Amino acid sequence: MSQDREHLRSWIGLSSIPGIGRITFRRLVAHFGSAGRVLSASENEQREYAGLSGKVISELRSFPWQERAEEELAKAEAAGVAIITAADPAYPGPLLNTPDPPLFLYIKGSLLPEDENAVAMVGSRTPTHYGLTVTRSMAAEFAARRITVVSGMARGIDTQAHRGALDAQGRTIAVLGCGIDTAYPPENRGLMEEISRHGAVVTENPFGTQPESGYFPARNRIISGLAAGTVIIEAAEDSGSLITADYTLKQNRKLFAVPGNISSPLSRGTNSLIKQGALLVETAGDVLNGLDIYKGSRSTDTVDRQLPPLTPDEASVFKVLTDEPKHIDVIMAASGSAPGRLSGVLITLELKGLAKQLPGKYFVREML
Repeated sequence: MSQDREHLRSWIGLSSIPGIGRITFRRLVAHFGSAGRVLSASENEQREYAGLSGKVISELRSFPWQERAEEELAKAEAAGVAIITAADPAYPGPLLNTPDPPLFLYIKGSLLPEDENAVAMVGSRTPTHYGLTVTRSMAAEFAARRITVVSGMARGIDTQAHRGALDAQGRTIAVLGCGIDTAYPPENRGLMEEISRHGAVVTENPFGTQPESGYFPARNRIISGLAAGTVIIEAAEDSGSLITADYTLKQNRKLFAVPGNISSPLSRGTNSLIKQGALLVETAGDVLNGLDIYKGSRSTDTVDRQLPPLTPDEASVFKVLTDEPKHIDVIMAASGSAPGRLSGVLITLELKGLAKQLPGKYFVREML
């Protein structure tokens, strides 16, 4: 057995023993010198270490850790998944430099050195059209500047963040709150596969771990830990995204928030973060200007892109459209367009990628 495999086997084996969590694992390895040395130590040596209870020592002597480790390694090999430990040179530096880095990362896809230039994006699972539009556009801008987008592959904002990065042919990392052999939510199975081809899907959880609620707060520390800063987009007062915001600050990373409609419950969390000192941002450029990872020219900014040629009627209607849905009657009154012409103008703006129709004859401006 190679030294690398033996190292990985001993780490997986030691961590699988009941009663040995991340903190105890680190203390044991620091005391004995390696995970393998902990496992091979005599019972007297293990008892001399004051941090272990008699029950844990009994588990160390009797638990079938070798079988458990070999099973996990076999599953990883069959699934094309890499497992790296916190002692591996390939382990992401930003994540290692946090108070509580995972002992392992299960990786489907690839983590590259350039992924250290990363921004995390998280938010509501039930966002408004405004939140979805801002997220996808901002993620695409990050990707266009070779900034990796990190998120949690949850419904809503997370999904849009990943899709925005993929739209721009950029890299994105999805951090799971379950085993890497489980797609959660199930409808994102295809997205998970696409991310693994253009970035990485990662988790600290062993194969077979189900997406139970207790795993997600711990998952959030990995999302923020992989990034130089975190952007919160639409979060209610009790949103799980605020846990990620808290981890971001504890990890001494930059926290950003996109302001929202003051009448929307989904804006209370983000607007509160801004009041408490989070940096208010409206574009990807605002975020990157607050970090040390600014890349490339500003030519990819949506604000710098040129509009296609518009007729006077099209220009007046486009000016009325915003990220918030507006009914066709409101657009007609604000633009002064004749009823017979407005429908045709809106269709033309849709064809030019400048407008989008929503159910109920509502329209929004598309992000360029």
